[in-house]
Amino acid sequence: MSEMSFEIQRSRTLGEVLDHLLPAYQNEFCKKLLEHCELPSLSHVVSGFAALEEVLFPGFRHDHPQGTPLETFVRRHLDEAYDILFEEIRKSIPFRWLGEYAVLQDVKPIEDIPGEAQRIVNALFKRLPALRELLKLDVQAAYNGDPAALSYAEVILSYPCMMAITTHRIAHELYRLDVPLIPRMMGEYAHSRTGIDIHPGASIGESFFIDHGTGVVIGETCRIGNRVKIYQGVTLGAKSFPLDERGNPIKNIKRHPTIEDDVIIYSGATILGGSTVIGKGSVIGGNLWITASVPPLTQVHQKKPEHEIKRNGSPAARRKA
Repeated sequence: MSEMSFEIQRSRTLGEVLDHLLPAYQNEFCKKLLEHCELPSLSHVVSGFAALEEVLFPGFRHDHPQGTPLETFVRRHLDEAYDILFEEIRKSIPFRWLGEYAVLQDVKPIEDIPGEAQRIVNALFKRLPALRELLKLDVQAAYNGDPAALSYAEVILSYPCMMAITTHRIAHELYRLDVPLIPRMMGEYAHSRTGIDIHPGASIGESFFIDHGTGVVIGETCRIGNRVKIYQGVTLGAKSFPLDERGNPIKNIKRHPTIEDDVIIYSGATILGGSTVIGKGSVIGGNLWITASVPPLTQVHQKKPEHEIKRNGSPAARRKA
């Protein structure tokens, strides 16, 4: 194929594809986005989060302060995080009234978007000292809760739960400040890195530990108390999705369980429902399906399974088979 023939075919194909794509962009929502919105950048949101990680765990994540005064190191990353998050939050704010659900609720636009973005970032940054204290307790909970952990540094540097919980504690603050998009972007980024899926709306108390972590799901309206420990494969989810008169799921209702203080939930357990409460100090065994409340100081386990054991014969017989 000649170079000219290649270019002709390329131009024809792209033109046909464009002709078919353009009508798909003509709906009202796409027009609003193209005319009025800048979308937040996932890579920029991740960069802003990385800068905050350096503030919360100096030297433990992406950079190292060796030879740099701590005050200078932390200030540099605060400056970086502030500027990045201001820009990305500014871009996200219009989705308070441009998202489909917001349109149904007739949410009104605000005029001073930059001022609102700065208010949000200021509020988040004022929470950073308290968030660091919470994360220190999470690190201590992981160290005390896992006999394999030999140092706090090991927990911070290598445990997937620490990335997931750190991300969640920042994302939850932004969720409480009514920031659209970015809390979910942060949560799903951590999910993709760790296998731990925590909705930013979930409320989690101090000294929280997820052992191993893969496959853990924690829903938006879940409420978790202090000193809770859960294992891999645990789901804290919704039992059903009530629908409105249009057949759409009803939002802003309690759909996920409440886990009170000092609860342990072993691997593979599934706990569902907004009215389900696991009482203080209870222990939930592995691979259980729970849709009703459990009183405080209760142990819930499966009955001991019966095993069927068959002999396979001698090694020689197995080889012949």
